[in-house]
Amino acid sequence: MNDPALRLWLFLALLALLGIAERLRPRHAAAPRRWQRWRVNLGLGLINTLCLRLLLPWLAVDAAGWAQAANVGVLHMLRVPPWPAAVIAFVALDLAIYAQHRLMHRIGALWRLHRVHHTDMALDVSSGVRFHPVEILLSMGIKIAVVLLLGAAPLAVLAFEIVLSSFALLTHANVDLPVALDRRLRWIFVTPDMHRIHHSVVPAEHDSNFGFHVSWWDRLFGSYRDAPAAPQSSMPLGLERYRDDRSQQLLALLRQPLDAP
Repeated sequence: MNDPALRLWLFLALLALLGIAERLRPRHAAAPRRWQRWRVNLGLGLINTLCLRLLLPWLAVDAAGWAQAANVGVLHMLRVPPWPAAVIAFVALDLAIYAQHRLMHRIGALWRLHRVHHTDMALDVSSGVRFHPVEILLSMGIKIAVVLLLGAAPLAVLAFEIVLSSFALLTHANVDLPVALDRRLRWIFVTPDMHRIHHSVVPAEHDSNFGFHVSWWDRLFGSYRDAPAAPQSSMPLGLERYRDDRSQQLLALLRQPLDAP
């Protein structure tokens, strides 16, 4: 099975399974109009996919294939064996995305792109694809640059992309995990409770827990937050500035980076 088909089937399967789990065991008191949010969020996800396919000559896996054929990159120069090279590439890509995420919160112009993701007043599996197209294009450019610098193998990059997109759905899911299981998982992975803190309306809380699928970067670089001030089941989510229905519409979200800081 080729890369796009594999990722599409995994995405649809996870979306369906987590959507069902959210209805059976919700953790957070979700906002009303769930299907309206899903239409908007999945609409953004579709636009992002089309932008990547139509506007970029390469995606990260394509860049890895070229680097491998041309014998380009630090890993090739140092003749690192395949399996260690794959691990190095995966970890380096993950660190790059963590760093990008922190910069998105720190630099004004980047925050104006990224805040589209944070204006969702509820959090569920559909929030995992709620990003502005320009942010998605920028993120892909960063991944391509890391891939070319390292000379990462296509299989390692494909694995990273699948894990990244899968955990985007998993960590945003409104699923109630047993507290004991959540605590154990957090030593390695980002859990929905951990990531929900990142979507808190409280600025100090949404400027924490930047990891996408592993929790060690937040612990290592001091951005880990264990719990929100409010209970997980009722903590306010989103941004104070964008809480009206009009700001949640698809066209408003696409125009939102043009708003004043």
